Amino acid sequence: MNTLPQQTPPSIKFSQFLFLALAGASLPLSLAPFGLWWLGILAMAALAAGVNNSGPKHSFLLGWVFGSASFLTGVSWVYIAIHDFGATPAYLALPMTAVFCIFLGLVPALTCYAYSRWVRDGRGGRVLGFAAIWVLCEWLRGWIFTGFPWLYLGYGHLHTALAGWSPVVGVYGLSFWVALSGAALSQFIIAPTPRKLHSAAPLLGCLLLFSQGYLLKQTEWTQAKSTTPLRIGAVQSNIAQEKKWAYTQYWATLELYDQASEKLWADADLVIWPEAAIPALYHNAQSFFDYIAERASASNSALITGVPTRVEEKMYNSAMVISGGEGIYHKQRLVPFGEFVPLSGYIQGLLKIFDLPLSSFSRGGSEQAHLSVKGWQLAPSICYEIAYPDLIAQSSRGSDVLFTISNDAWFGHSIGPDQHMQMAQMRALENGRELIRVTSTGITALVDHHGNIQRRVPSFTETALRGEVHAREGTTPFTRYGSTPIILLCFALILCTRIGAKQSPRPS
Repeated sequence: MNTLPQQTPPSIKFSQFLFLALAGASLPLSLAPFGLWWLGILAMAALAAGVNNSGPKHSFLLGWVFGSASFLTGVSWVYIAIHDFGATPAYLALPMTAVFCIFLGLVPALTCYAYSRWVRDGRGGRVLGFAAIWVLCEWLRGWIFTGFPWLYLGYGHLHTALAGWSPVVGVYGLSFWVALSGAALSQFIIAPTPRKLHSAAPLLGCLLLFSQGYLLKQTEWTQAKSTTPLRIGAVQSNIAQEKKWAYTQYWATLELYDQASEKLWADADLVIWPEAAIPALYHNAQSFFDYIAERASASNSALITGVPTRVEEKMYNSAMVISGGEGIYHKQRLVPFGEFVPLSGYIQGLLKIFDLPLSSFSRGGSEQAHLSVKGWQLAPSICYEIAYPDLIAQSSRGSDVLFTISNDAWFGHSIGPDQHMQMAQMRALENGRELIRVTSTGITALVDHHGNIQRRVPSFTETALRGEVHAREGTTPFTRYGSTPIILLCFALILCTRIGAKQSPRPS
């Protein structure tokens, strides 16, 4: 008599999804502002354990649950931008935020499917293959649909021994180590007792790489230039986002920056205003900028500000030297639905968030010169761009210092500004350059070439940051080669696992 095969009880399957959801939700806790870096390893170990015992379709669902939970806890601050500043009702803003995070969760889902389908059962696939395909997942997420390079595993190791590897392999290399450690830990835990010793080898390898980071931390990849430090005065205006573009606040905004800068001219070689400091196109505020340039020149000071500009029929989100030097930089990596609207002809006008002031910027060119101030070469980036490792590596070549301006008011009182600041610190560490970061509400800070904050001012206060930065020369391996070596290594490892899979029978 034939009997039907027993099916897995639904409660077991549900518990597995719940476990992966909790693991995914814990991943952002390894990053700023929490700094529980070891949770990133445990989260990867949980994911590896789940997909190593599931078929491709099941792995896809597990990866989707894991990824969606990560983004729901890690980037749910997009709700603030949609609801508080985009004037979208809560009953729409909540599902829009959820859909955004669940959509991002598709990237880990597809990664887990590909891992289970083609990589896992190859030779070394369960450890090296897992780490390699996860890093490729992060890398692709930085490009698909203009990219969303948030929640990379490597950022959690900004201040651990592993940070010594950052100037060599960048944040993707650190992510590789985290994913590798998680996969190795998972394999060690589930291995039968007779194979425990053999399964410990990858873990020991991870520990060896971690300890090597201590030695690399002592290496000075770049050298200080024998020049006088540049005295910085940065204005943090703390203008509420809902008032920033109000016409009734325009003259009050001009007066605020004028008075705040007046206190800085005598003591600062360079005064900096944040992204889009003046809520008008440059040519519409020309008379004010002419007046400010005279005030700066009278004190032998330079001024850089973020300001929207128009060139012919195109508008740009720009950083411009107003006095004491020359140069203008147009932002290259724009924020979807914030600075440009995909398919704008179809969806603009449906919701107020798609009709925000100046939400139709054009993309700046890829070959733009540094900003030159008092003989210093500043490598500029605006807001979102600081999250792109290779963009900043390319820009930093031949520069004296890194420079970024932002308007983090969109994040509100959330973990977003801390995450954004951590990325900026990683860029300083990767490229061995000091960094100036000026924002409208915070975090405004000066960062040394090891990625440590040297000076900052309280967030959400109207204040000014005073300090010094030092020019550096030379390049780190990451500045020279970018992410190319680690990405090629990941592709090579996946290729090797496929060769191994063909040489050995596929496990049932």
